[in-house]
Amino acid sequence: MQNLFRIKNTEMKKIYLFIALIILSGNSFAQQKTASAKKEVEWLTIQEAYNRTQKEPRKTIVDVYTAWCGWCKVMDRETYTNPEVIDYVNKNFYMVKLDAESKQDITIGNTKYSFDANTGANQAAVALLQGKMSYPTTVFLDAQYNMIQPLPGYLNAKAFHEIVTYLGGDYNKKEPFEQYKIGTYKEVFKNALPKL
Repeated sequence: MQNLFRIKNTEMKKIYLFIALIILSGNSFAQQKTASAKKEVEWLTIQEAYNRTQKEPRKTIVDVYTAWCGWCKVMDRETYTNPEVIDYVNKNFYMVKLDAESKQDITIGNTKYSFDANTGANQAAVALLQGKMSYPTTVFLDAQYNMIQPLPGYLNAKAFHEIVTYLGGDYNKKEPFEQYKIGTYKEVFKNALPKL
């Protein structure tokens, strides 16, 4: 009977050990999932981005959106949550969300922009979109806040990543975009492609 008890006791220890391992691995997985869930684009106001650029020059991307824009929401949900996009933009750009219809004054440097009832948009958005009010529009600014390019329309994660790496790496100064997409991009970012 004592041998039977020892066997059961040993088996129970194995079962407890097995359960403990499952619980620990589950906690580890949950922690990893939580850590990856915290990975987000670092959004700034346009004034915050401008101020940071004065101290640490970096290009800025301005996501011009409206509250009613369906494709803006899709881009938020699908493009700006992609881990490859998040990693690249957080390291290489200041990221700004700008509500085109904001009624609050927007200050960039020493210039104040107000809501314009005639256009139904804030003057900052009108200036950034050069009067072509289309949402979403992604506006690229250099480190001196000169416009590189406004790009209207929805961009999926892969297309967005191609563009931000092209501009972020100054490949736009070396080769045409189409050549970059089929050559340089595939070579430089080959490890990111399956995730995009």
